[in-house]
Amino acid sequence: MSKPIGVVILLVEDNPRDTELILRALSKATLANHVVHVPDGQEAIDWLFCEGQFADRENRALPRLVLLDLKLPKVDGLEVLRTIRGDDRTRHLPVVVMTSSSEERDLIESYNLGVNSYVVKPVEFEEFSDAVLKLGRHWLLVNEVPNK
Repeated sequence: MSKPIGVVILLVEDNPRDTELILRALSKATLANHVVHVPDGQEAIDWLFCEGQFADRENRALPRLVLLDLKLPKVDGLEVLRTIRGDDRTRHLPVVVMTSSSEERDLIESYNLGVNSYVVKPVEFEEFSDAVLKLGRHWLLVNEVPNK
């Protein structure tokens, strides 16, 4: 396995259609050298902390951005966010929730847990692609994060 070089994004998404749209938009904008896609919350946690099937992950560097769906199998997105914010290694990692949920309780709980941004996925392809592009530009090109 080769080591990803440059900007890495962790995409946590179980919907194949949404995954494809996000990957296409990021590729088109050339915002990331490497996108790691995991389809459930447990794999996201395992990848971030080099546990389970990712225990021997060569490049243990953290991604520059996590794009996180909320409605996930195994471990839901709110629990993934709670885990990220609860660990000193990942506490400052930018996390953007991209979800189909416009439920107020999900929005409030996400911000209570320290999400950096909450975006309800647009239904139309062009709007969806544009939202991913804007998010990527902001979080990868404009935003500054602490080194540790």
